[in-house]
Amino acid sequence: MFSNVTTPSSAATPEPDGLWFGKDLSQPEPIPQEAIERAVAMMRSGRLHRYGEQGSGYPEPSLLEQEYAAYLGSRYCVAVSSCGAAMFIALKALGVKAGDKVLTSTFTLSPVPGAIAHAGAEAILIETDADYLTDMADLERKVASSGAKVFLLSHMRGHIADLRAVKAVCDSYGITIVEDCAHTMGAKWDGKHTGTWGKVGCYSAQTYKHINSGEGGLLVTDDEDVAAQAILMSGCYMMYDQHLLKPSTAVFERWKYVTPNFSMRMSNLAAALLRPQIGMLAERGRRWNHIYATLERELTKAERVSIPARDAKEEFVASSIQFTLDLKPQQIAHFLKQCDLRGLYIKWFGTPAPVAFTSNYEHWHYLTGKPDIPNSKAVLDQLLDLRTPLSLTEEDCVLIGKIVSTASALACAVA
Repeated sequence: MFSNVTTPSSAATPEPDGLWFGKDLSQPEPIPQEAIERAVAMMRSGRLHRYGEQGSGYPEPSLLEQEYAAYLGSRYCVAVSSCGAAMFIALKALGVKAGDKVLTSTFTLSPVPGAIAHAGAEAILIETDADYLTDMADLERKVASSGAKVFLLSHMRGHIADLRAVKAVCDSYGITIVEDCAHTMGAKWDGKHTGTWGKVGCYSAQTYKHINSGEGGLLVTDDEDVAAQAILMSGCYMMYDQHLLKPSTAVFERWKYVTPNFSMRMSNLAAALLRPQIGMLAERGRRWNHIYATLERELTKAERVSIPARDAKEEFVASSIQFTLDLKPQQIAHFLKQCDLRGLYIKWFGTPAPVAFTSNYEHWHYLTGKPDIPNSKAVLDQLLDLRTPLSLTEEDCVLIGKIVSTASALACAVA
């Protein structure tokens, strides 16, 4: 169905070593039957827009908002069109204006600096350490010197920094935290959900995330002014009474005539697909983490491969796995070619040009100035990325480990 731009070249015959994987690592779980039936009923009704001038009851996104907020223990939730939209709305609701500085993570994907650029602000990148986490020393330096008032923290690929330490640093300088939880739905730090440590949490429902409506986002907050603005900005056409979770009328009176409509709301159809999946998060998380542990065991048998240890307080949900390959760029390029010849598609964050869902700060030419973040560059130049669909078996993981070991050994021989 898709071209081979972002998939391995399908070799006609395996390499002489006989190793061949060939599975599509981007294959998502099927949509559950309950969600399909709900979506079909929605399509038959024709009422796909979440707001209506007439009718009774609450729309699907309002029910989703109520259910997801209850799952997290949050006061408010607003369903929007994407996680990127949620981050943009969060920044605007916190008063970020054109020309303001916003701190953000270096190890992230382009929608994160994209949300900052969308708000007209300037991204100030925080270094990433060897464990793929926020460099706390660099964070403290830049919260003290940058003049920024917001830290858009990305839990990239599900790696969660010490959120108590991050919050302590930010609180001491009056910095507001917005969490990008696109890869951490269902994950926690020290027993508390990601997305609930800062003032705003932003989640994704894109196909490759933990729940899937093709596209979609969720914004959570306990702040009534942020919630009211988010509802208005998402595009409620003043029909905010159709939200089950909403601030009082008095709060909307403060904001309704001064807040733009950015048309970023979620549709009834997307919400209908998502609601049954919330109850599946725990079981999916257990399955993903079993795959992660198996791959971690197999991958670390390979020469020059290392994977950071995870803190016991990090209750992660591993829908992918990352590893460091201690080789030079030309050797990593050879490693990827050898994996490709064996039907295994691995992404590289040090790639000279952005590929699919992998990019780094050197590809974002719209950033003001050239960031001076040498530690992050060293980490990203050797950082490899592998999707872990729930369909992977124990045998698949062992085979992946063998291919990586073979490709690494061959790459080491390259001058």
